[in-house]
Amino acid sequence: MAQQKIKPWVKAALEFGPLIAFFVAFVKLKDESYTIGGTDYSGFILATAGFVPLLVITTLILWRLTGRLAPMQIATLVLVVVFGGLSVWLNDERFFKMKPTIIYLLFAAILGLGLMLRRPWLALVMEEALPMEPEGWRILTQRMALFFLGLAVANEVVWRSMSDQAWVNFKTFGLTVLMFGFFMAQGRLFARYGIEKKAD
Repeated sequence: MAQQKIKPWVKAALEFGPLIAFFVAFVKLKDESYTIGGTDYSGFILATAGFVPLLVITTLILWRLTGRLAPMQIATLVLVVVFGGLSVWLNDERFFKMKPTIIYLLFAAILGLGLMLRRPWLALVMEEALPMEPEGWRILTQRMALFFLGLAVANEVVWRSMSDQAWVNFKTFGLTVLMFGFFMAQGRLFARYGIEKKAD
């Protein structure tokens, strides 16, 4: 399928829409217990049950509109379906809460392996949007691997020691802010090693 460009707001809506919907559903359902088929489910589990198929639908729409999915998007989708599905099936929210830890550890391991093999896998994903010299990609890869390790630790601390509301806030807003802040902090690296695109 040929790659196509879509409007940025459409892409953002498809990528962040399910997360916002999960947050809204949790806020509305968190204080009650719901009996379905003779089993009691918390609002957290019901919000998760809605989030999983919604993410599948929006990811398929994004793939249909753009003709491609990034490896990170595919890995996230698979882990959400697996761990979110386990949480709903076993009525145990811990599986879904562990999902960010697993995915960040996976990303850190992949980036670390790329560094050991001297293969710029991060560049393959981001080079079109952010052209840089090889040394810049090596440094950014090191930093991102450590950053993902830090996010994995942070997620474990939050979900194991804080309330459901605190974890949902962290997942919905905290992780997004931290990711944005990380890339903003790389401004000097981008300026030093960035390569200007040649005009056609």
